[in-house]
Amino acid sequence: QVRLVESGGGLVQPGGSLRLSCTTSGLTFKYASMGWSRQAPGKQRELVAHISSDGRTNYTDSVKGRFAISKDWAWNRLYLEMNSLKPEDTAIYYCHTANSRYWGRGTQVTISS
Repeated sequence: QVRLVESGGGLVQPGGSLRLSCTTSGLTFKYASMGWSRQAPGKQRELVAHISSDGRTNYTDSVKGRFAISKDWAWNRLYLEMNSLKPEDTAIYYCHTANSRYWGRGTQVTISS
């Protein structure tokens, strides 16, 4: 059974940083392509970052240079390092497989002063 559990969300001030974690089980994680998506209130869900099985990364334009996605094969964890956070980054962030078959339940990120 595949399970994805996000953690690390919270309330931070603009300009701050957060690191989201996604603990996975039931996947051949080392060979899995993974992604982080987010959904803000009243908006469609958007793919924020993607990492392929060979470690190549892609980001949506609005987070390039501020966010970094990474995988820890030893711990079967996916990370999203978020820096220079802006109020418009406020959303629920979801960890998922790149083929969108498996999703976590999400973690709330709120950027506000």
